[in-house]
Amino acid sequence: MSSAGGLAVGVHAALRETGGVWFGWSGDTPAEPADEPRVFRTGKVTYGLIDIKDTDFEAFYGGFSNRTLWPLFHHRIDLTSFEHQWYATYRRVNRRFAELLLPLLEDDDVIWIHDYQLIPMAAELRRMGVKGRIGFFLHIPFPAPDIYVTLPWHRQLAVDLCAHDVVGFQTGGDLRQFQLYLESEVGGRIGADGAIAAFGRELKAGAYPIGIDVDDVISMARSPEAKRQADRVKATLPGGRKLMIGVDRLDYTKGILERLRAFEKMLQDYPSQRRGVVMLQISAPSREDVPEYLDMRQQVELMTGHLNGAYSESDWVPLRYINRSFSRRALTGFFRMSALCLVTPLRDGMNLVAEEFVAAQDEADPGVLVLSRFAGCAGIIDGALIVNPYDTHHMADTLHAGLEMPIEERRERWQRMMRTVRRHDIDAWRDRFLADLKIRPVATIH
Repeated sequence: MSSAGGLAVGVHAALRETGGVWFGWSGDTPAEPADEPRVFRTGKVTYGLIDIKDTDFEAFYGGFSNRTLWPLFHHRIDLTSFEHQWYATYRRVNRRFAELLLPLLEDDDVIWIHDYQLIPMAAELRRMGVKGRIGFFLHIPFPAPDIYVTLPWHRQLAVDLCAHDVVGFQTGGDLRQFQLYLESEVGGRIGADGAIAAFGRELKAGAYPIGIDVDDVISMARSPEAKRQADRVKATLPGGRKLMIGVDRLDYTKGILERLRAFEKMLQDYPSQRRGVVMLQISAPSREDVPEYLDMRQQVELMTGHLNGAYSESDWVPLRYINRSFSRRALTGFFRMSALCLVTPLRDGMNLVAEEFVAAQDEADPGVLVLSRFAGCAGIIDGALIVNPYDTHHMADTLHAGLEMPIEERRERWQRMMRTVRRHDIDAWRDRFLADLKIRPVATIH
């Protein structure tokens, strides 16, 4: 399994209770990797970690995973590169993952594979004779069929996905795109309750929106470190100035440039907000060796300089842009003191920043969540202000409305959001997927 974000929290919790194997990349890329995984045990959990050869990692991860699948699945064909050598390495690395996992498996093991980097792994395990239950969860969106078929290897990866017994997506929309592709391109049949017949196999596909560990986020937001970080920021906001916040990886899918344009438009259209609000944009560096990400960073830095140059006054700078990471505790402190949070991706699988912002709030004086309709969590979070990140004018109006929202409405909206965040937490996600994976569904395909 590859670990990412809230995934590590949710799956580790299950493994600690039941025991099992956590298998994945070690984080090392030596010129000559070891022939066997490094295996060690902590409590009930056995860890198997493997290295990836440096040249293979460049093509597998930096190449096919992040310059082919990532932009394509986020509907950015203009940024997608189709290199056959990358694809060959991607398959070879997945085959190696399967070969090194195989000796660690028992006949009755249930296997749960995660994310786009490891789509072919189950098919490789099947070729090696593994017959047990295998599930797969895609943490990013699944593209529309007309976009997916631009991938020269779309059919091979569809075969790989159908080698699983259960395939999980973040949203019902992603699930429908996958079903439509199978029906229209390969003659797959879709039955009731997510049953699918394709490529000679029967499987189940469903939408399983991932969530957060709500109580953990609440605890972090009330911790001394969170309070200390928040107090440092408050000391720089004299006269009751409000804080708006955005927290993202520096990625072209996150809508950061569009967000900054909307902030500038708000300052243009609502002069009363000037000097009364400060925007804090935290963008952790991401995939800095990928040219598209370097270009993104340059664009954001240019926009930051332009905005501050045009609107700053001697005692007020409207935008604080930070290009580095903070601890999760520190971020919850920032969230808790913010009047408004912008989560405005152009396309996103789920986006747990939105849910963490909600959980971190002070119920007596909660902030407002401005959420892109293209974030997966927009379909489940009731109470956010929903925006189209491509509509700069409407976003500017929404930012102003959020900053001026009466406390009674803020509390009512926060209560609704908190109920849905709790209902769709990390435990509910994990338990629902594993329940479907462990029970072989009865096919209802006609």
